Amino acid sequence: MIDPRAIIDPAARLGEGVSVGPWSIVGPGVEIGDGCRIESHVIIKGPTVIGRNNHIFQFSSVGEDTPDLKYKGEDTRLVMGDNNVIREGVTIHRGTVQDQGETRIGSDNLLMAYVHVGHDSVIGNHCILVNNAALAGHVYVDDWAILSGYTLVHQFCRIGAHAFTGMGCGIGKDVPAYVMVSGNPAEAKSINSEGLRRRGFSKEDIAGINKAYKIIYRRKLTLAEALVELESLAADCQPVRLLIETLQSSSRGIVR
Repeated sequence: MIDPRAIIDPAARLGEGVSVGPWSIVGPGVEIGDGCRIESHVIIKGPTVIGRNNHIFQFSSVGEDTPDLKYKGEDTRLVMGDNNVIREGVTIHRGTVQDQGETRIGSDNLLMAYVHVGHDSVIGNHCILVNNAALAGHVYVDDWAILSGYTLVHQFCRIGAHAFTGMGCGIGKDVPAYVMVSGNPAEAKSINSEGLRRRGFSKEDIAGINKAYKIIYRRKLTLAEALVELESLAADCQPVRLLIETLQSSSRGIVR
């Protein structure tokens, strides 16, 4: 399971059934869970904790120091969950002490070729980051979000759950839950209705979310005024509550 041409530091911990391909390097302070598959020419540095059944493809760099000039070699981490697919050439940096000291990736995510995950970023579960999508430091991507190819996300932005970004988006503000954006700078276009249908949302809930979208984006209300109406709508459409939470927690303002 471990190719003899791979370099595994004695201080690394590998679970049952882990395979490591030729010319890959696993450094000290790395923990890799059961059933993971590491292809050739992968570099994994620690402190990094990787869960079970992850598949990391060739030429990826996982757990490297951040190039952030504030980073001075402090002991920071990368933590990854289970069942993630990390395709060719992906780069994932550890955190910094200026934030939480930890970059986190959940479970069941697909990071396609040449995706970059910057320091202190947090990716939830069931997310897809398409080729060359890039997250600056301190970015949050909530569950089920999809970032199309070449999406660029500015530091400290949040991409809400079930959101969708079009190809080549330049995102400098928060994207609320369920919202589909496109362009550079990104602009809101609609809700991600097709994604919601695929995930089993009822017609009634999708209609409610669409009504909430129109309250925010079509009525020319202030955010405070929109939130008052959304609270009333959430009484009959529970998924709107998640949208309200993303609006209330926004620190950079939302994509309009």
